[in-house]
Amino acid sequence: MSQAIINIERNPSIPELRPGDTVRVHAKIVEGGKERIQVFQGVIIKLRNGIDGGSYTVRRVASGIGVERTYLYASPMVDKVEVMRHGKVRRAKLYYLRNRSGKESRLKEVRDL
Repeated sequence: MSQAIINIERNPSIPELRPGDTVRVHAKIVEGGKERIQVFQGVIIKLRNGIDGGSYTVRRVASGIGVERTYLYASPMVDKVEVMRHGKVRRAKLYYLRNRSGKESRLKEVRDL
């Protein structure tokens, strides 16, 4: 069962991502009969690869409340992903950011990419 029944194509508008990157995700939202682009900017706290193509989780703090959204690599609803900055991290899953607030939740930036 290591192969998928259908071949999943990765969305070509999603660049190479790493944990700690600050990204701006442009996702298509359907409300009623209308479709619009909604931007969600935050830090990637989790990358997951899998048989379904994988996913990535983006976290931000909005109005003092932490909000996390998970997007699929193969999703056609993601219009584009912009990498704003690369954060310097030493682990793959950044769940510890959930317990931090304000300035202590900042990540140092990697400049030499």
